[in-house]
Amino acid sequence: MGDAPIRLYMSMSVDGFIAGPDDRKGQELGRGGGRLFNWLDERMSAGVDGQVYREALATGAVISGRRTFELAGRWQGDHHDGVPIHVLTHHVEAGDVPPGSAKFYTDVNACAVEAREAAQDRAVLVHGAGAAQALLAAGQLDELELHLVPVLLGGGRRLFEATGLDPVELEPVRRLEGSDATHLRYRIGTR
Repeated sequence: MGDAPIRLYMSMSVDGFIAGPDDRKGQELGRGGGRLFNWLDERMSAGVDGQVYREALATGAVISGRRTFELAGRWQGDHHDGVPIHVLTHHVEAGDVPPGSAKFYTDVNACAVEAREAAQDRAVLVHGAGAAQALLAAGQLDELELHLVPVLLGGGRRLFEATGLDPVELEPVRRLEGSDATHLRYRIGTR
């Protein structure tokens, strides 16, 4: 198995939402959810936001939840630089072949193992609340990179609903102040 860390990258409101209410096709971030990504306006800068963005694009593989994958238009088969996309799903319809480098998985551990191997010595980027929750429950999620945005959305899709897991300790790794987000990285500890 590869040693690549599996790291969730997620923009989040202070009240814990990753999308506004009514997230769906045509309104992928929900009502008001686009506000969570204003910090990306500085993604090409030499500053903190640019650094964080470049780090995300330096990852060697992607794990995504199926809902995120579909709402993102399946990224047309290429999230970034042709890296493999591993999509966690509950069910795969016969004949549903994902585009490009994407592959469906119903087994979270197999997905994690193959993503680590594909990433080699680079991190694995995780997208989606469902994928993050499944990886955490399986003991496969190593780090959280949270882009905390100074807004209260008041509703929508939460990053972590009640998981039923024992408490999970997080070790702070770094904190960077960006233009419109505080970028926090935590290492996942013991449960």
